[in-house]
Amino acid sequence: MFEVKGIHVAYGDVRIIHDVSLKTETGEIVSLVGSNGAGKTTIMKTISGLLRPLAGEIVFGRDRIDVLPPAKIVDLGISQVPEGRRLFGTMSVEHNLEMGAVREKAWKSKESNMKKVFDLFPVLADRRKQLAWSLSGGEQQMLAIGRSLMSEPELLIMDEPSLGLAPFLVKNIFSTVVQIRKEGTTVLLVEQNLVQALKISDRGYILETGRIVQTGSGRELLEDEHIRKTYLGI
Repeated sequence: MFEVKGIHVAYGDVRIIHDVSLKTETGEIVSLVGSNGAGKTTIMKTISGLLRPLAGEIVFGRDRIDVLPPAKIVDLGISQVPEGRRLFGTMSVEHNLEMGAVREKAWKSKESNMKKVFDLFPVLADRRKQLAWSLSGGEQQMLAIGRSLMSEPELLIMDEPSLGLAPFLVKNIFSTVVQIRKEGTTVLLVEQNLVQALKISDRGYILETGRIVQTGSGRELLEDEHIRKTYLGI
C-alpha cells in the first residue's frame, strides 16, 4: 500500500536521514519509534511533501508521491496528525474539523464524517462551539486526530500523539489508534513512547541517528534484549 524506499534527506549540507526504508500494508498499525532527535519528524515531513529526498522514493498505491506537492499527497488519501497538534486556536472545534475536510469527496460528506469524529470523541461534541485554544491538552490532541480523519484518509500518519499528555490520557490515545484501525484506516505511528507504540503495532521500525537499525513485529521488538537494555533500561 505504502512504501518508503531508501530515502536520504538533508537540511542544507547536513544529511539527517540515511537510506531509510519502511512500508505499511492495508489495515496495519506500523510504528516508527526512536528517541528525540533520531529523525522521525524529518521522515514525516518528507512523506508529506514538505521536504524532498536527495535519493530514494516514496510510493503510495501506484503513485510516486515524493515528487508531488503536499496538497496532492493529501488528495491521494494520506493525512497527518502533526507533532504539537497545530490547531487553529481562535477557531471553534467545529470549524477546525471542517478545515480537515480538504479532499473533494470528504467535503461533500463532512457532516457524516464530523458525526463519526464526535462518536469517536464524545467530549468534542460537547465542546463543538468552544475555541480550540481553550481545550485541555488531551482534548486538543483529540481534535487534531479528528481533523485529520475528516479527510477520509486511507493512511493516517500520527506524529508523536502522546507527547506532553498525562499517563492516563496516553492510554486513551493509543486505544483510539486501535479503534481507528478497526474502522478501516491504516496507521503509521511515529513515537518516542516505544512500549505503548509497539504493544499495539503489527510491525515496528527502530530509528537511531537517521538510520533504521532494527525491524520486526511489535512483540519481537519488545522482547529484543538490545532494545530492552537501550530503551527500557532492563
